[in-house]
Amino acid sequence: MSTVTPEISLRASPGLRRRRVINKIMESIGTGAALLAVGVLVLVIVSVAIRAAPALGWNFFTKPPNLFGGPGGGISSALIGSGLIVGMATAVALPAGVLIAIYLTEFAPPRVAAPIQLVLDVLNGLPTIVTGIFVYGLLVIGHTQSAFALAVVMLPLVSRAAQEVLLLVPSALREGSLALGVSRWRSVFGVILPTTFGGILTGTVLAVARAAGETAPLLFTCSIFNPSVSTDVTHALPNIPVLIFTYSEQPDKALHEQAWGAALVLMAFVLIASLTAKALLARSRRKLGR
Repeated sequence: MSTVTPEISLRASPGLRRRRVINKIMESIGTGAALLAVGVLVLVIVSVAIRAAPALGWNFFTKPPNLFGGPGGGISSALIGSGLIVGMATAVALPAGVLIAIYLTEFAPPRVAAPIQLVLDVLNGLPTIVTGIFVYGLLVIGHTQSAFALAVVMLPLVSRAAQEVLLLVPSALREGSLALGVSRWRSVFGVILPTTFGGILTGTVLAVARAAGETAPLLFTCSIFNPSVSTDVTHALPNIPVLIFTYSEQPDKALHEQAWGAALVLMAFVLIASLTAKALLARSRRKLGR
């Protein structure tokens, strides 16, 4: 035994050293890729912040845009309009997406669930400009403008997130509630949904973060609006993405600065929403792990 073991270790040592070298190389490549991604993000944030700095101020957030352009205007109407548009889209997409997820995970047979899941995946990958054209032809032509396009964008995201969370629920919870004689629907709404609330909320926050920055659907469905502050949800509302697009095409330098400022506000909202979603996800995982 004493003569064989050193022999084996000597033969294995070159391979072990080679694997360690390869491991170090791959770790270095992965670390470099992560640093590159962080560097690009920091570069984008800093460049946008520098260009947005001249426009930022109290009036920028509290005043509506100037009717004839120029300095001094703000984006208060776009902030309110974006909040209302995203709120309406969430009110449509959240219950519909959760109900679809419940049906697919709890009630639908595999031969029915598979094609519905395929439709959701295709809808999730559909270019948003196609969604905007569809809603434009269905609801806008001959009617008022609509924010329903953002609900279509959010629906597959909310549904997919809810499905993943529902699948993480231990089967013992389902079996325990059913063993007590509780109906399937009462078991879902009384036991399973409260357990997965944090995860569903996380998916919803991420869907809101994506929908808030979508421009293509709103260009078709909600772009002809009054720049003043409005809360009439039956008509087109001012919104940040379309405002950025419109201001960026104007020759006025002050409008360009306001476009950069609006872009910075939108980026800050997405960042805060992403951090909130990660915090909610961590809390949901801790709750499911108990």
